[in-house]
Amino acid sequence: MNKLLSFEALLVLDAIDRRGSFAAASEELGRAPSSLSYQVQKLEQDLDLVIFDRSGHRAVFTKAGQLLLERGRLLLSAADDMISDASALAHGWELDINIAFDGLISLKGMLPLVDELAKESKTRIRFTEEILAGGWEALARDRADILIAPAPSVAPPEVKILPLGKLDTIWVAHPDHPIHQHDNPLDPAVRLQYRGIAVADTARNMPPLSHNILDEQPLLTVSTMNDKLIALKEGVGIGTLSHCYASDALEKGELVVIGDDPIHELDMVLAWNRTRMGKAKIWCIKHIENLWKKQLQ
Repeated sequence: MNKLLSFEALLVLDAIDRRGSFAAASEELGRAPSSLSYQVQKLEQDLDLVIFDRSGHRAVFTKAGQLLLERGRLLLSAADDMISDASALAHGWELDINIAFDGLISLKGMLPLVDELAKESKTRIRFTEEILAGGWEALARDRADILIAPAPSVAPPEVKILPLGKLDTIWVAHPDHPIHQHDNPLDPAVRLQYRGIAVADTARNMPPLSHNILDEQPLLTVSTMNDKLIALKEGVGIGTLSHCYASDALEKGELVVIGDDPIHELDMVLAWNRTRMGKAKIWCIKHIENLWKKQLQ
């Protein structure tokens, strides 16, 4: 037969441990000390174990009692989370919101969302860096609720697209890279001579895409935009970076702009599936748009 353990009993054990005595715990819980002592003794009888060692000057938890206390606190915390999550759902707030962003964008610019959303709800935010087709696949496969990425050539009908503005990407290389010696360094015939550095498309099932890489050009593929930045600063090859990634290295002289007209503008969009809309999603869409206007560009 299963032995039942009430949450009330766990709260009593927690209070005794935190306050240091039955008397102090009874004061916190608004109960008589004798009532708490009786409940603990009854619990020991029901569970057929000794929770407190009473041989000394004051009662202390036995090893079994300590286990009940520690595991019980996990149950109490889980119960609080369950009630909070149920309340959030009942009021239209999602438990989690997954925001995917193209690697061209720095996570730093989106972090203000975390504290701002926390003022409104307990919805948990998950940020995921995606590259090229990976972001659109994440949106299509429901791995992402919201996507920030360059505009697609064609968007699925169920996806809502909100233009955000332009994002500049810049051709850069190490100051000592030989590409700087050419009169027209961005000419495809010149670029073909040097290794390009690209971040791998994160798509799992869709055909992977590439950008600014020429056929038969030597290529180094890395996993993240930060890895690409490191490789460029080490002089391993050439490539493009968004201004948020390149600016610091350019100011320090770790990278140099390639050519006289190195800037390429990308149309950035905010995208989401219009068929599933919760309060957190609506809130994030509005605030991401505002953040973009203030600092993401």
